[in-house]
Amino acid sequence: MLDLPKFKAAAIQAAPIFFDTEATVDKACALIAEAAANGAKLIAFPEVFISAYPYWNWIMSPVDGSPWFEKLCRSAIEVPGPEVQRLQQCARTHKVNVVIGVNERASNSIATLYNTLLTIADDGRLLGRHRKLVPTWAEKLTWANGDASALRVHQTSVGPLGSLACGENTNTLARFALLAQGELVHVASFIGLPVTPADYDMAEAIRVRATAHSFEGKIFTIVSCSTVSREIVDLMSNAMPSARKLFDRRNCAFSGFIGPDGRVIGEPLIDDEGIVYAEIDLARCIQPRQNHDIIGHYN
Repeated sequence: MLDLPKFKAAAIQAAPIFFDTEATVDKACALIAEAAANGAKLIAFPEVFISAYPYWNWIMSPVDGSPWFEKLCRSAIEVPGPEVQRLQQCARTHKVNVVIGVNERASNSIATLYNTLLTIADDGRLLGRHRKLVPTWAEKLTWANGDASALRVHQTSVGPLGSLACGENTNTLARFALLAQGELVHVASFIGLPVTPADYDMAEAIRVRATAHSFEGKIFTIVSCSTVSREIVDLMSNAMPSARKLFDRRNCAFSGFIGPDGRVIGEPLIDDEGIVYAEIDLARCIQPRQNHDIIGHYN
């Protein structure tokens, strides 16, 4: 008998406390508690939520940005480590599954960083540590390449769960690798990035990526994107005054849910900080596959 879970999921759209690892872990735990109190069984956080994204790579020369890279190295965490243990304890206390992005510092190098997604089960177990396969564009100044050793779908209380970070959600083979393992729930973590080219609508680009994965795979996608706080705008603008106009752009963050038919579920969050919720019924993944099952009869 095929028994597919129904559950409530939460997508967090929020900014970290920039470079303040302890305070950002505190914020993450508070958001987990809030979402759990509202009935969520799966909580998705943005890319590198703990605790900074290297915006300076996009507006400064590598030389000018190097002191900011040092700040990021100092605030990065090791996996496993005390910060991860706090997140695991929080997930266990509230009986929720959590996917969260972190800056991971290699245990054998003080200056090798990875853009990492952690998957934590509702009993507190660390199920996965996925390092972003290829940093995107200017991100190559900050993060080392990951590999596919942790490109895995995890069996959880909310079903087969996979995740990718930001631009990886455009990587056809990475996405197919998860679908081929039976993924039914996908977390796509993103960053609010206002410093893109003038004609680039970041929020719409995020939606398109999520829609493509859900529609092709006939699965649910949960999108969690960070916001750009006033603190971040002021820090970057003080370092590079000409960048303030870029950081004030809108339509840079999208968080929400895509169903297996490729349509947005409910109202997404655009730019503003908050939590958005949706009811997920994995049985809805069955009927669309009679038409296209790209890991089965339609391959």
